[in-house]
Amino acid sequence: MKKQIEFQPAANVCSRHISITVEDGRVGEVRFTGGCAGNTLGICKLVQGMPVEEVIGKLSGIDCKGKGTSCPDQLARALRGISSES
Repeated sequence: MKKQIEFQPAANVCSRHISITVEDGRVGEVRFTGGCAGNTLGICKLVQGMPVEEVIGKLSGIDCKGKGTSCPDQLARALRGISSES
């Protein structure tokens, strides 16, 4: 089953919005609005096709400049929301 989530990251990260599709437990398309373009595009390409739980495990807790979170961590948090709905 295909799921779509629109996620608004924490105010202390550079990205302003994350759009994610998940199908059959795997990450499909991910799009960040805002953030460091090269980094967020790289993250999107790297996680595409990966199992949701693997992405959560790899990206959870990544910190950016002592903010306590980051754009990758926010993606993991958004996916955790999808994962908990299953």
